[in-house]
Amino acid sequence: MRTRLLLISHPATAAQRKGAFPDDDPLDARAIEEASAFRASNERLTNAGLALSSPAACALETASALGLDAAVAPELAEADYGRWRGQRLIDIASAEPDALAAWTRDPSAAPHGGESFDALKLRVSNWLDALDCDGTVVAVTHAPVIRAALAHVLRIPSDAYARIEIAPLSVVELQRNERGWSWWPAHRPTPHA
Repeated sequence: MRTRLLLISHPATAAQRKGAFPDDDPLDARAIEEASAFRASNERLTNAGLALSSPAACALETASALGLDAAVAPELAEADYGRWRGQRLIDIASAEPDALAAWTRDPSAAPHGGESFDALKLRVSNWLDALDCDGTVVAVTHAPVIRAALAHVLRIPSDAYARIEIAPLSVVELQRNERGWSWWPAHRPTPHA
């Protein structure tokens, strides 16, 4: 069985552009326009055998803007930021500098009462290893979830996650064959006949 998984990060929400932790924010007009433009230049995404989405409003709206009839996969949910949900990073840095420092340095720390990166990585790793689909899967999700998937596939230490940048509306391609998962450039040249 061969699985081709295209992980798509949703566009930035208005709250994220203001530096706030996600709180199930919907897309604004700007983000919907960006997703629609992304769809126009990435028609190959609509040819998936299976489309999945995080249950978050921004991911579901992105999937819709991309023309995907996506089923909800709870495992693709955004990291749980606990009491920091909806708060601006600058405010957290002022109110809880030690907690924020611990969270940014220690992948097992969850001083906000939510989910640590290690817990997120375990959730995403279990989902990846259980994904049973022959063909192409498109999954609309969040940058931290994609970082966790890459950390699992590349078998890198959890503390390296902060060095993985996932831009809004970017695609990360993973493929699984008999040897397991591997990372592939999402935009590679088509071989010449």
